[in-house]
Amino acid sequence: MKFVERAFEGFLWRSRLMVLFAVLFSLLAALSLFIVASFEILEPVEHLFENQFHISSEDHKKLVGAIIGAVDLYLIATVLIIFSLGLYELFISKIDQAENDERSSKILAIHSLDDLKEKLAKVVLMVLIVTFFKYAIHIKYETPIETLYLAAGVLMLALALYFSHKK
Repeated sequence: MKFVERAFEGFLWRSRLMVLFAVLFSLLAALSLFIVASFEILEPVEHLFENQFHISSEDHKKLVGAIIGAVDLYLIATVLIIFSLGLYELFISKIDQAENDERSSKILAIHSLDDLKEKLAKVVLMVLIVTFFKYAIHIKYETPIETLYLAAGVLMLALALYFSHKK
């Protein structure tokens, strides 16, 4: 019976390696988002150079919208990278190069599932803020109540940021 228990526990322990699928595919998704975001910026910037920096207000809105959209995608890609590194460190092994590098950021230091959730939540909050402003710049504010809604949205985002940094 001891042999069966030991074999089963060994199987359970090695099953944590399934996390490698999530790590690899999250990194692949992050790379894909970095590429898509870069191409999203490239088109309006090419248009800007073709017109020798003389653009209409409509082109200006497209350029700003594309840049904000790309920043949004870059942030989501960053979430995926943090998620990948966190899962790897929690379930597989510590990343020796990250621990030995004095330049490495503390954002990648993940010691528990709560650390990973906290770091992901902060980046997701930034994604929501960028997305809010991406949509806010395209809305036409024609009545005072619409402007008040914008101010309320900004206030809610400010409160979310405040409470996310407060321990």
